[in-house]
Parts: sequence; C-alpha cells; structure tokens
Amino acid sequence: MFHMCAIFLAMADTALVEQSVRHLLWYVAIFGSFTSTIFFGMVMVAAFRYVLHTRRDGEQGRSTSPQDLPAVTILKPVHGMEPKLEETLESFFQQEYSNFEIVFGARNVSNEALVVVEKLRAKYPHVPTRVVISGEPSWPNAKVFSLARMIASSENSYFVISDSDVLVRPDFLRKVLPPLLDQKVGLVTCMYEGIPTRDFWSQLEALGMSVEMPSGVMVADMVEGGMKFALGAAMAVRRDAIEAMGGIRETADFYSDDFVLGNRVADAGYTVVLSSYKVGHVLAGQSLRQTFGDQLRWMKSTRFSRPWGHVGSGLTYAVPFGLLALLLALGHRDWMQIGIALFAISWINRMLLALLVGWAVIGDRRCLWLCWLYPLRDLLGFCTWAASFTSNRFFWRGEPYEFGQEGRITAVQREIDFVSERVPQAND
Repeated sequence: MFHMCAIFLAMADTALVEQSVRHLLWYVAIFGSFTSTIFFGMVMVAAFRYVLHTRRDGEQGRSTSPQDLPAVTILKPVHGMEPKLEETLESFFQQEYSNFEIVFGARNVSNEALVVVEKLRAKYPHVPTRVVISGEPSWPNAKVFSLARMIASSENSYFVISDSDVLVRPDFLRKVLPPLLDQKVGLVTCMYEGIPTRDFWSQLEALGMSVEMPSGVMVADMVEGGMKFALGAAMAVRRDAIEAMGGIRETADFYSDDFVLGNRVADAGYTVVLSSYKVGHVLAGQSLRQTFGDQLRWMKSTRFSRPWGHVGSGLTYAVPFGLLALLLALGHRDWMQIGIALFAISWINRMLLALLVGWAVIGDRRCLWLCWLYPLRDLLGFCTWAASFTSNRFFWRGEPYEFGQEGRITAVQREIDFVSERVPQAND
C-alpha cells in the first residue's frame, strides 16, 4: 500500500512539474512576443528619425562644392578571389571625384585578387593606385596589420576603408566625404544592402543584411544619442582621428575591428556619423553550414564585446516566441487560438519589419517581394544567437581563433606580438 502511494505521489509530482514548466514556457512565449513588438515599435521611431537626418545630410552634400572636397585615399584590403570581385573593385575606380587614389593591401604577391587588381590598373591608368604587400601578420587581426602599412604609404589625411566585396555607385565619395569637413566629425560609416547570388541561403543571408543589421544600427543610434561604433563595409575617417585614438593598432586585437574603430574614435571626443549613403555587400553562394558559420562568428564576437547587449538582443526576435506558443498549444483546444494568434502576429511582425527597413529605408527591392521569407531568417538568427553561447572558438579566413575578454582574439596557430606597439611601415 505504501509503495502504491509513493508511485501515485511521484506521478502527481511529475504532472505538477510538467504543468509548471508548460506555464513557464507560456510566460516566455508571451513575454518574448511582447518584447519583439516593442522592438518593432522602436525600429519604426528610429527609422523615421534616420530618414529625417538623411535629408539633412543630403542637403549638406549638395551644398558642398567639389573644390572643397579633400584628397582621399581608398584603402582596399584583398584576400583571394570572391564573387563579382572585378565588378566591386571597378566600382571604386569609377568614382566621380577629382582627387583620389586607391591602395590595395595583400599578405603576399601570390594573392589571386591581385590579378584582378592589375587588370583594373591597366584599364584605368588615370587613377593613381599601388599595391602594398604586408607579409605575414604579427598582430591578431591580419587585415588591421595590412591597413597599418597601407596608411603609412599615404600622405593624405582622409581615408576610406572598405572591404573587397563592397559595391558602390560613382557618387560614393562625393556623398560620403562632406561630413568629415567638420573637424568635430572623425568618422563616417555606411549601412549596406545584401546582394545575393541565386542560391537560397545567400538570399536569406542578404535579407538579414538588409533588415536585421540596419534595424539594430538605427535603434542603437537613437538610444545611445548617436553612433558609438562603425560598420566595416565602408568607413571614411580622418588621420587625426586615428592618431587621437592611439593609432590603427588599437583595433588589431579584435575581430570586430570596425566596431572598435568607431568606438575608439567616439571615445577620443569625435562625432561618428551614420551616413545616408548605402553600399552593396556582395555575398558568395554557400551552403547552410557555411552561412550558419559566418553568422555564428559575428554573434560570438558580439557576445564577447558587448555581453549584456548580446543577451538582450535575444528578446528582439519574434518568430521563435510565436513558434513556441504554437507548439505549446498543440493538443490543447483551449490554448489553440492563442497559440495560432501569437504565431501569426510574430510572422506579420517580421514581414512588416522587412518592408519598413529593408525596402523603405535601405531600398532593397527584394524585401518587397520576399518579405514573407524574412521571418525564416529571423528564426535562423535566433538559433545562431543561442549557439553563440556554446564556445569561444571560430574560424576566419581558414585560420582558427579564440575570443577572449572584451572581444579580443587570439590566433591559435600563429605567433602573435601582443606587446609591440610599433606600426609596420610600408617599406618594411
């Protein structure tokens, strides 16, 4: 009899625990649906604020005489062949700007991208260009090591740092440089639109670039009262701002060197401006595993560099919480309508976000007819966010690294000089 009572109590306790867990998950689903809706409202306000500011910036750009625009050096690190590489690099040769030069940086002369560079140099002989070979990097971030030599090779005081997979229009320099004429402004950064290949996962990742990234950027700009970081696709910066923050070496220990560059410039007392100009970010065709790996690397970087902000970002996703509500409602007639409603609201929430940010703000027309697909990207983004808490190791350009405190990185298989503050010179 005692044994049967024990079994009955155990079953009762199990049922009670299951019920408690179910109720807790319901609270999570409802709370997450609420926070993601609040985030959407914040994005709406931030987008309206951004559009007003872009109109003001546009008026400033139109009022700037071409004769007042300074000589500028475009710093373009390259790393092997990439999709549409010739097209992206050529777009910088085609700038409608009277005084600019392009400096390409590579680790060694065997870099395949240099073949494309030489082809374009021959095609545009009137554009001053040169190639700087950095050699094997002794800093954690190989790109920053190359940038140091590229900066040292130039006598100009204005720089544009841009990735090799960025596509711009001929008016890029004319539109982006004017804010830097104000000596209080130290850096100008640009948001970007994802340009995919034909494969499904590239399309999905491009939606994230055109919607998720700018949503977070505009909200951060609004909440923090201005930009405190930069986006690496395209950044215009003055030499005095780089020197005031301690030199480009200050960013060499980080994976997110662009974020740190903007952060250090802001800490040095300069204003960081979010430009009205949007550039294109060309994506490579890749599998789900490769797409997930790229996103996971960025998520881990955010986790270590901005830990509390990264934790909070999990509450900005909508579809995971709507899906959780739908799954909890299955088999429970009383809860089915609520579950379906929360799931539908989450899906519509993300569709509207894609239309508002991707189409209306960024100008990505794909967001108009693929807005129904963006909720799937939202779900994938949440899964990547959750996976970012699993380890501190990642792969970048074929090399293994580990994240440390404040987002600093260590190259696992490469000797790194953490002590030396010496900036490599162009002729080393």
